Amino acid sequence: MTEEKPRVRMSAAQRREQLIVIGRQLFAERGYDATSVEEVAARAKVSKPVVYEHFGGKEGLYAVVVDREVRALLDRITAALTAGHPRELLEQAALALLDYIEEEPHGFQVLSARQAPSLAPAGTFSTVMNDVAHQVEHLLGGEFRTRGLDPRFAELYSQALVGMVALVGQWWREARRPKKEMVAAHLVNLAWNGLSNLEAKPGLITRKGR
Repeated sequence: MTEEKPRVRMSAAQRREQLIVIGRQLFAERGYDATSVEEVAARAKVSKPVVYEHFGGKEGLYAVVVDREVRALLDRITAALTAGHPRELLEQAALALLDYIEEEPHGFQVLSARQAPSLAPAGTFSTVMNDVAHQVEHLLGGEFRTRGLDPRFAELYSQALVGMVALVGQWWREARRPKKEMVAAHLVNLAWNGLSNLEAKPGLITRKGR
């Protein structure tokens, strides 16, 4: 007859990490509203008070999960934007986002969820993309000056570029075709070949003279 091995007691830090991992998975699978403290506790094989002790409730756990994902995605994209040709920077940003979507499906699902509690921190997919756009804005500003274009519009173009990549990324998460590298190549093709021939003073044909 084999003896049962004694259960190894987790440290407070280990238990907290376990609960964050479980919460992240449940929020991704079921959404915020459908996830309960009872279910988190059951998966972790602990009592409900343990979850409350670490996070104060479901809201606190969700806030920690979202904050961690915000920092993880932003760090990943920031690290990818190394010095180089502007076209390379576009490729790096697109691939970094697609890599995250592919490698961290639960994290991306949490960030891109359409319904999040108002008490959650200001950390959603859209706010992360906004932070990235501000970084791209500085890069575009220098490029605009070099090309004799008005740098005041760098913010507008950065929002447009990052928004394009973000929306395509959300679509690709479901479609998963074509391959990630091909998606990035086509995104850059559209963005770069448009950027490379920018007009200094663009106008609208349909509302000319207004």
